[in-house]
Amino acid sequence: MTPKLTRKGQATRERIVAAASTLTFQQGVAGTSTEDVQQAAGVSASQLYHYFSDKRALIRAVIAYQTEAVIAAQQPYLSQLDSLEALKAWRDHLVGLQQKRKFQGGCPLGTLSCELAEIWPEARVDLAHSFGEWEAAIQRGLQAMYDRGELRGDADPERLALGMLAAVQGGLLLNQARRDTAALEAVLDAVLANIMSLTTPS
Repeated sequence: MTPKLTRKGQATRERIVAAASTLTFQQGVAGTSTEDVQQAAGVSASQLYHYFSDKRALIRAVIAYQTEAVIAAQQPYLSQLDSLEALKAWRDHLVGLQQKRKFQGGCPLGTLSCELAEIWPEARVDLAHSFGEWEAAIQRGLQAMYDRGELRGDADPERLALGMLAAVQGGLLLNQARRDTAALEAVLDAVLANIMSLTTPS
């Protein structure tokens, strides 16, 4: 059982995780040492290992941190994807975020997955769960449309949500390489056109 932290202890732990998240996003997990994290967070080795037994425990906390951050960055749009208008607004928000970030970095979860999924089974499971949270948020909106009869009976909200998430990930990866949002815009527009084709007549 994890002991309850004091307010100061919780703040220190959060500072360590935030520093580790920034560093691993910028230079990768392999390129980030615990000494790097100590320096960035302003903590000693004993403080870091008080909260995390080893680097792997810290990286699992980073995955949880980045999951919350990725989902939070899409709000309030992500929790309201229950209409074509809302889906389009979310699409525009995602594109705008990438433009604001100058197309750098891609998706933190996608980056972690590329680095860790083949070499660390526990991290792969954590990341699959993280992507599952993201997919479920998309699916809830599509399911609401389906339940209201706004999507045809042959529409599959679960499959549509998975396809949309896959489209986002592919678009973000190409944005990172191309340094523009053309790929993300193209793939999201294609997915939205497919969803529109599955709507029922007004």
